[in-house]
Amino acid sequence: MTTDSTGAHILVVDDDEDILRLLTIRLKAHGFRVSTAASAEEALARIAVEAPRVVVSDVRLPGRDGLALFEEINATRPSLPVILLTAHGTIPDAVAATSKGVFGYLTKPFDSQTLLAKIDQALSLSAPGLPSAAPIANSAGTAGDWLEGIVFCSNKMAELMAEARMVAQSDASILIRGASGTGKEVLARAIHRASPRARGPFVAINCGAIPEQLLESELFGHVKGAFTGAGASRVGLIQAANGGTLFLDEIGDMPLSLQVKLLRVLQERLVRPLGATRAEPVDIRLLSATHRDLDAAMADGQFREDLYYRLDVVSLTLPPLDERREDIPMLAAHFVQQVAAKYGKTIAGFAPEALEALAGASWPGNVRQLYNVVEQSCALTSTPLIPLSLVQRALRVPAMETLNYAEAKQRFERNYLVRLLKLTDGNVADAARIADRNRTEFYRLLQKHDLTPAMFRGEGGER
Repeated sequence: MTTDSTGAHILVVDDDEDILRLLTIRLKAHGFRVSTAASAEEALARIAVEAPRVVVSDVRLPGRDGLALFEEINATRPSLPVILLTAHGTIPDAVAATSKGVFGYLTKPFDSQTLLAKIDQALSLSAPGLPSAAPIANSAGTAGDWLEGIVFCSNKMAELMAEARMVAQSDASILIRGASGTGKEVLARAIHRASPRARGPFVAINCGAIPEQLLESELFGHVKGAFTGAGASRVGLIQAANGGTLFLDEIGDMPLSLQVKLLRVLQERLVRPLGATRAEPVDIRLLSATHRDLDAAMADGQFREDLYYRLDVVSLTLPPLDERREDIPMLAAHFVQQVAAKYGKTIAGFAPEALEALAGASWPGNVRQLYNVVEQSCALTSTPLIPLSLVQRALRVPAMETLNYAEAKQRFERNYLVRLLKLTDGNVADAARIADRNRTEFYRLLQKHDLTPAMFRGEGGER
């Protein structure tokens, strides 16, 4: 049993009291916290009160059966693994259910070690107990509206979002740190929605994506005739954010000349458009983000220290996806719903081995990369359950090909002979000498693999 599974909450569903008692004893003996239900309805009620990390259910239940229970769970909590216990007569149904997303099934009577191994495998892909602030699904009018688009269940993210909610109530400037793709703008929007400025505008600009000469005009605006081509006055983004929040992404890429002007705006709460003779008052809350090391940038003279301390009143750091792996199944399920709706497809989710590949993959591009992998997999899948092969393709991981010993040996021999003959330009004597084989034996090997020396010779003739 993995360390993370110690004390995990398991829900066991069976209408046989003796089986419930036996499974409870066995699971508790291995450190699990166990709750039980005698019907699908009771199980759904228990899940609504406190979501377990794994559901173990008999297929045959009074009223709605275990398959119907799974379908209800899958519709509302697609990242919650369900393991079905089946009698021989229901095996075909259980096998069919795995194509819809059931994590696995065991045939009665089953070995308790097999069940424990299956539960442990499910726990490695499921999420720890969900913090109260973590959204499953946010709908309009709920207290979780501010978290729209942010999906998590990890403790790291729960702690971060609790801090974000707290600082959102103030007007303090916030510097959001994190690697590319971790969702810095998504967090900035959530902070805006949770703030007293939520009814005001949220204006975002990427400082690294706009050339310096254009960035100044974008931020501060300009009056007609301020420069060649300025045929009309334009309100800058700082003024456009008046009464709301201005988000400056990749603030570390802002040129030094503009850093001075931004500092003046933050100090004086006044902005003067290019070419204007007087400044206008502005009321903004500033959020900024960077993936750069600003301390190093200041040491190199690339970032102003006085501006840094204006921006970094409160610092929030988004963890990379590799440090919140328990969020991956939930994020993947969330993205599948989004992309399936976008493409008009009916997609239930990922096959267990595909989900395992996602959970174990390296994510240098973080959440953005995960979304791209999910989108490509959804676009190419022709089945309701996305297979491992499509995930490997999207991750650019070569699929593992299973060869028996004879096939592997034959492939190695052929490739080895081809490399030798390429190296010697088809000279059999040289190739045989390198291989430490006599010419007769070497010719037999070539014949075995349908190779001829002439295939590797240039225009030099016979050898």
